[in-house]
Amino acid sequence: MQRLIVFLLMLFSIPVLAQDIAESKTGVKFPAKDQDASLLGVGLRTKTKLKVKVYAIGLYVADSAVSGTLKGKATSPDLYCDLVAGDFPKKVVMKFVRDVSTRQIRDAFRESLGNAGPEANEWINYFGDLRSGQEIIIAWVPAAGLQTKVAGADKPVINDKAFASSVFGIWLGDKPVQDDLKKAIVSLAPELLK
Repeated sequence: MQRLIVFLLMLFSIPVLAQDIAESKTGVKFPAKDQDASLLGVGLRTKTKLKVKVYAIGLYVADSAVSGTLKGKATSPDLYCDLVAGDFPKKVVMKFVRDVSTRQIRDAFRESLGNAGPEANEWINYFGDLRSGQEIIIAWVPAAGLQTKVAGADKPVINDKAFASSVFGIWLGDKPVQDDLKKAIVSLAPELLK
């Protein structure tokens, strides 16, 4: 009996591991936690009228922002403004579900960024052909800058907050690349930011 009690105490003292959250149309999984950041939601980027699946995307935000700057803003229009321009750690993880050519990805980013300054061309040139299963990770780290990893390769950091806001605005801005995607990548906000 004593062993059972000790076992139960040990079992309940182990923290529950964060679960993966799957994007519903692709089954692509994202961990609910990534170090000291929480997943705010996942979505699917589609292209053309045929809704061709391009990539699943997850948005992570620092736990300090979840419990601070963003707390209570889950249903506020200010949430998107804070996610785009806020100076706290955040990142998007794009997991490709189809092959995309250099031209396709560069044209897509060029169209989304418009006149985002000289940094835009430098950043757009980071991207080449991507294969299904590869990832792009784009992270804003205060005082360090915009960090980009393409298919496992780190690219030069761009330390320009305004440009970083333009990049996050691709998915979260006033004219997002896809309206339903904008809503999907904050779908866990009502639970996390209450």
